[in-house]
Amino acid sequence: MKTPGPPPTPTNLKLLRGNPGKRKLNTNEPDPAPAIPPCPSHLDKVAKKEWRRISKELLALGIISRLDRAALGGYCDAYGRWAEAAQQIQKYGLVFKSPSGYPMPSPYLAILHTALDQMRAFLMEFGLSPASRSRVKVANPKQRDLFGDFLDGDDEEAV
Repeated sequence: MKTPGPPPTPTNLKLLRGNPGKRKLNTNEPDPAPAIPPCPSHLDKVAKKEWRRISKELLALGIISRLDRAALGGYCDAYGRWAEAAQQIQKYGLVFKSPSGYPMPSPYLAILHTALDQMRAFLMEFGLSPASRSRVKVANPKQRDLFGDFLDGDDEEAV
């Protein structure tokens, strides 16, 4: 049974956004450690490349954990289908002639739009669409703790 209204926002995203509604935060929400989950083996080459790219970005923001494997896999799978459909549209065009000679829209358009809708939904889940990102506030993500990096042995930029 579906519940009415939007799905609840995870506490970590509420904290990043600054909790504009000042509603009580769920202090009992699971808080898994940030980590990149293993890439699903069923993803195609394009989807795996996107997995490697986006997982690094999500880890840098601290909003991915091993529990997010299915959601990230779903996004990357949709990304791969979107890229394939776009490539086929470039190759064959937006319109083709039916056997009776009438112009018809490419079936790849439907695949492209479905994959794009799926991608948009997953991006919103991770706070990565332009609209959802505009609601996220991060305390100077560019600033690094050089002393902490030195203590951790990551002193390559602390020269």
